[in-house]
Amino acid sequence: MNTTTAKLPQITQERRKVMVLGTRGPGAEGGIESHVDELVPLMCAQGWNVEVIGRAPYEPVEPADLGPARVTWLWAPKVHWLETIVHSFIGLAYAAIKRPDLLHIHAVGPALVTPFARLLGLRVVVTHHGFDYEREKWGGMARRIIKMGEVLGMRFANRRIVISQDIRNRIEAEYHKSSDLIHNGVPLPTPATTQEVLDELGLEPGRYILQVSRCVPEKRQVDLIDAFALSGLADKGWKLVLVGNLQMHTPYGKKLKSAADHTDGVVLAGFRKGQALKELFTHAGTFVLPSSHEGLPIVMLEALSFGLTCIASDIPSNLEINLPKHQYFHLGDVQELAAKLECATARPSTDCEVAARRQLVVERYDWKKIACATSGVYIEATG
Repeated sequence: MNTTTAKLPQITQERRKVMVLGTRGPGAEGGIESHVDELVPLMCAQGWNVEVIGRAPYEPVEPADLGPARVTWLWAPKVHWLETIVHSFIGLAYAAIKRPDLLHIHAVGPALVTPFARLLGLRVVVTHHGFDYEREKWGGMARRIIKMGEVLGMRFANRRIVISQDIRNRIEAEYHKSSDLIHNGVPLPTPATTQEVLDELGLEPGRYILQVSRCVPEKRQVDLIDAFALSGLADKGWKLVLVGNLQMHTPYGKKLKSAADHTDGVVLAGFRKGQALKELFTHAGTFVLPSSHEGLPIVMLEALSFGLTCIASDIPSNLEINLPKHQYFHLGDVQELAAKLECATARPSTDCEVAARRQLVVERYDWKKIACATSGVYIEATG
């Protein structure tokens, strides 16, 4: 993470107004949503007056807690490929009326509105969370639109934030633009002492493999199910727990459900958060992230914050976390993944190994340091 902003000038003016665009909204499922949910209250503590623009279809029954930040829910069509782009332009129109001192856009899809925001006299920071046009779920037209969002966001933003060195290198090479490297973060949790969700799902502490993510093709849950079946761990009493909202109206959702139904020991736990998710992390034996696309995976940082052994695909963003080499497998190699699962579950982690993983999170992925660095970018972007 860029540490040049450790000593920040004081914000002595009236609290500057920041509007955040690009997230579904507080409490929604997704890495960007988790990033914004953690960052925004800390930015308020830094002295910024923050308003988050959410998408109305994701508004929770109970209001989300973002501290002193305001949340405004604006209409968005619940149509797979139209939702982000339509909401981004609606959000831009709202920003043009409200005139924030800074518009902070998260992700390259919503960044399509960046030059229009500049034409309207707004100052813009864009956080590049990953090359979303490379996701397997998108068709050709959607990929081109998202790529254009990256082009316009990187070329026209006042400042650019990237969450990994891989993203930074590619942006510099393709667009010849500088960026601030500010990693994703994760709070250091207190492990759960309860196990109500384990009782609900029929799980034994330390005897299940955990995977947490949205159920979309690039997360490769089907690869993990196939590897689990090949490993024979179900015969030894192990289970595979997949946490995420299963969308049965999609071809991948149907494929995933079929694979789970035909494999012993697979538990589809649905979307979990709060105490239930904490219990699942606390009592897991191993965590696996077999995905083909990530920015810098918050969910793997969460697993490390609980001291879990992590197995991950060897894509650049996962390699950047610098796990021991034997904990990576070649993307899509189901046989190698099966062997890694057998090895990882052969013995429990020692107290020293657990402590070392948690310490890694404290040293490299602390949200307070991330908020401090982000505040520095805001100050420079607003002049």
